[in-house]
Amino acid sequence: MTPPPPGRVDIVVVNWNTGHYLRECLRSIAAADDTSLQVGDVVVVDNASTDGSARVDDVQGLRLRILVNRSNRGFAVACNQGARLCQADFLLFLNPDTRLYPDTLRVMGDFLRTRTAEGFGIFGARMVDERGRPTISCSRFPSPRVCLGGMTGLDHVVPAVFPPSHLRPEELRASGPVDQVIGAFFLVRRSLFVELDGFDDGYFLYLEEVDFAQRARRLGWPSYHLTEARVFHAGQVSSAQLGPWRHYLLLCSRTRYMFRHWTRPQAWLLTGVCLLLEPAARTVGAALRSEPVSLRATLAVYRAYARWLINGRRPGMPPPASGIAPSPDPPAHRPEGGGSDEGARHRRSRIHRLAPR
Repeated sequence: MTPPPPGRVDIVVVNWNTGHYLRECLRSIAAADDTSLQVGDVVVVDNASTDGSARVDDVQGLRLRILVNRSNRGFAVACNQGARLCQADFLLFLNPDTRLYPDTLRVMGDFLRTRTAEGFGIFGARMVDERGRPTISCSRFPSPRVCLGGMTGLDHVVPAVFPPSHLRPEELRASGPVDQVIGAFFLVRRSLFVELDGFDDGYFLYLEEVDFAQRARRLGWPSYHLTEARVFHAGQVSSAQLGPWRHYLLLCSRTRYMFRHWTRPQAWLLTGVCLLLEPAARTVGAALRSEPVSLRATLAVYRAYARWLINGRRPGMPPPASGIAPSPDPPAHRPEGGGSDEGARHRRSRIHRLAPR
């Protein structure tokens, strides 16, 4: 019997001041065995980096396209911008601080040909550190109990009652269905991405892939974790540059998720816990773990979050005092199907830089 033809995947990488990591990520894509999952276009969307990391020269073996935004439009918007330039059956959203192993795409492509894969819409790999040790790869959907445990630290005290958000490596010894795979390696059927209108632009950073996975699950397309496919993930290369303001973004994204997916009483109750209890719990928890903590920075973050709530929970806003200016650009368009003459001209180029947005 003739084996089925290999699938095709276009890859979107969103970059913000990741230095040498972006180039190493692209080189790993070029070196990967894509005999069972062929790489088409690789789209780099740069969110107004200032470290020169977006000045990527030709990477041998890649059809590279680069879109540079004039301002940081947020992760979800940038992902949607990149997806609009893609035409393959699968989309892979890949963090710039990841590196594929030589067999990552082959292992994933082989799995996508199986009957098991037919029932899933989103696929993730096993994240590992520089020593090959497993790190965070999958998470539970944020429920009131999961979030309450994370806000108060009870997930460390009584995890059986308040399960932690992230699944521990020992819980992922075998491949199988999960609530959601992390966004560092987020492979999705493009038809599903189009049907769901892409990521929600209202998430500036964090939880956009969780929201997407939840909406996909409700359409009958759950997520699958393939532990045999490995990906190196450095982690927090971009977000660490935000300092305490990355927690502000998490607060805003978590609140957006609660009001989109929970009942309003549940959302408002946990918002109250967030404002009244979480700052103290975070400060005490950090002190008990001997972690550096700044009470002044913590209070500044929660004051900014309170103002954001009072001002109507405006979506897609960067943190104040973080060095990121609000984007004056209109929201990204939804991902579209079908080809175009412009796309064909781009694909004939080894590398093509698109005009700034």
